[in-house]
Amino acid sequence: MRLRSIHTYPVKGCHRLDHDGAFVQPWGLAGDRRWMVVDADGVGVTQREVTRLVGLHATVRPGVLSLRADGQPDLDVPEPPDGAPVPVRTFRHRTIPVPALPAGRTADDWLGALLGRPVRLVWLGRPTRHLAAGDREHDTGDQVSFADAYPLLLTNTASLDALDAWLAEAGEEPVPMTRFRPNLVVDGASAWAEDDWVGRSLRIGDLLFRAAGPCGRCVVTTTDQETGVRTTEPLRTLGRHRNVRQKLLFGLHLVPLDTGHLAVGAPLVIAP
Repeated sequence: MRLRSIHTYPVKGCHRLDHDGAFVQPWGLAGDRRWMVVDADGVGVTQREVTRLVGLHATVRPGVLSLRADGQPDLDVPEPPDGAPVPVRTFRHRTIPVPALPAGRTADDWLGALLGRPVRLVWLGRPTRHLAAGDREHDTGDQVSFADAYPLLLTNTASLDALDAWLAEAGEEPVPMTRFRPNLVVDGASAWAEDDWVGRSLRIGDLLFRAAGPCGRCVVTTTDQETGVRTTEPLRTLGRHRNVRQKLLFGLHLVPLDTGHLAVGAPLVIAP
């Protein structure tokens, strides 16, 4: 088994970045989901509500976030200096506010024009807890970015092949792995092998990870990550084949136990 691809999403909900290698930090891959678009109430704006986010292309270099989208001038946004943070929440139902630094009016107006609604851009200067200790199967404390629940998401190419076979049987088009917005994609494992990895340690290259639990999927998986067009699949098919305790499962949450560089092609070994 080997690591096939690596991906980050500099702004929560934005178009993916593909990498040959990335640095693993305690809260996930470097540059992954440290920025978030929020509404007037300080609640994260995601693809669940606004599919136009698929057209937001963001890249990170030291101290700067670069934004690009069709029909918009390119914009460089510096990481905000230390200042008065604003309380934000990744989702409306979350009860723990996270202190984030506002990016400023220029970025807010740029994103508002792209998304067609008033928004603000904020930066998570210091990753911190945004879920209560009992809300996850494996509590990571403050080791998480603006990710939904865990620092990293891993998916398995064989599991996607199995899902696409079910879709074909139902007369539906196959879906690409991009629908699931993973950070790490592995191949060489059998379909759904990741179900048996939960609670175990995984070594990818030189780095150790904890398999925290399976990932329950949402409506974002029905959104074409290139066009923003939304359908009913693959959720409907996952509902027939992968519905476990009312969660439609695809992918595996990971928590880093080490920090360091990770490269495509690194071997994956499951601890006994």
